[in-house]
Amino acid sequence: MPESPRFFLEVGKHDEAWMVLKRIHDTNMRARGEPEKVFTVNRIKIPKQIDELVEMQSGSTNPASKALFRVKTQLHGIWLTFMRCFNYPVKDNTIKLAIVWFTLSFGYYGLSVWFPDVIKHLQEDDYASRVKLHNSERIEDFTFNFTLENQIHTNGVFINDRFVNMKFKSVTFIDSTFQNCYFDDVTSVGCFFRNCTFVEVFFYNTDIDDSKLIDTQVINSSFHHNKTGCQMTFDDDYSAYWVYFVNFLGTLAVLPGNIVSALLMDKIGRLPMLGGSMVLSGISCFFLWFGTSESMMIGMLCLYNGLSISAWNSLDVVTVELYPTDRRGTGFGFCNSMCKLAAVLGNLIFGSLVGITKAIPILLASTVLVCGGLVGLRLPDTRSNVLM
Repeated sequence: MPESPRFFLEVGKHDEAWMVLKRIHDTNMRARGEPEKVFTVNRIKIPKQIDELVEMQSGSTNPASKALFRVKTQLHGIWLTFMRCFNYPVKDNTIKLAIVWFTLSFGYYGLSVWFPDVIKHLQEDDYASRVKLHNSERIEDFTFNFTLENQIHTNGVFINDRFVNMKFKSVTFIDSTFQNCYFDDVTSVGCFFRNCTFVEVFFYNTDIDDSKLIDTQVINSSFHHNKTGCQMTFDDDYSAYWVYFVNFLGTLAVLPGNIVSALLMDKIGRLPMLGGSMVLSGISCFFLWFGTSESMMIGMLCLYNGLSISAWNSLDVVTVELYPTDRRGTGFGFCNSMCKLAAVLGNLIFGSLVGITKAIPILLASTVLVCGGLVGLRLPDTRSNVLM
């Protein structure tokens, strides 16, 4: 990849700039089926370097004044270039592109935050539906040396029992009594004792502390060598692992979409791929309404990511091809800033709705993506255009 002709002109290498321009010309003419057309240059406008402008317009010899003038000149140039993106004939294209970038980013990044947490809530609801209830049980002289999981014990009585080398996982004791019991090497995750009574109980090497004893009386009991720090592992709570795994599956689903968009972009055109992908992504979001299991939600996530990546690829190409060279970098940067703004708003809005309602995120994402896709279809087709 050679340097740009503009760079060679700015550093005084006019011959190198001419050679690069000739190479670009020959490549474009071969693509248009006119390889015999000869490259000619009538006039080259050499841009003034910022150092020359500083010397010409800054009468002060103070380095600080020159540095300030340099910064002001550069900022002024950036502002003028930015405003030219809203001049004819690219004004309408800039507005439409900003809308498409904003809507696509808002839906994509918003759902990226929402998906894993919704799946986690589905898992929690399913886990809670399988809880085991124990009422008014009485257990004496028994040794618990296995894991108790997903249970609720109400009005239980435990006398002379031993809890040794075991784990409580999502277990709640309510209005229960423990008398002359022995707890040794006990780890608890999501375990609580509510309104319970401990009488002459010995705790050794456990993580049971005041945070787990809620409105509980402890009478003539002692705690020795309590465990400190977090005792949780992925075997106990794999929600963090699950978030990464779901994102990995969603990212993996992008691969087929990249391949399809690379093969079909020049055949079906940028705009049909852009608008069609966004509309189909919005429709796939709507079907999330009927997702009642984690497997269905993961399948919908993969489908959504596979469809939306084609929109991202075509949007990048359309944005580059719609701007002339002197405004291309600024225009693309402005659209990308709209993308980042939408991503932040999407994360905040969709993240705040996790666990509250499923209807609003689905309808919001579907509406935004479909509207953005329809706006994208109204952009000029650039498939056969030569870059300006």
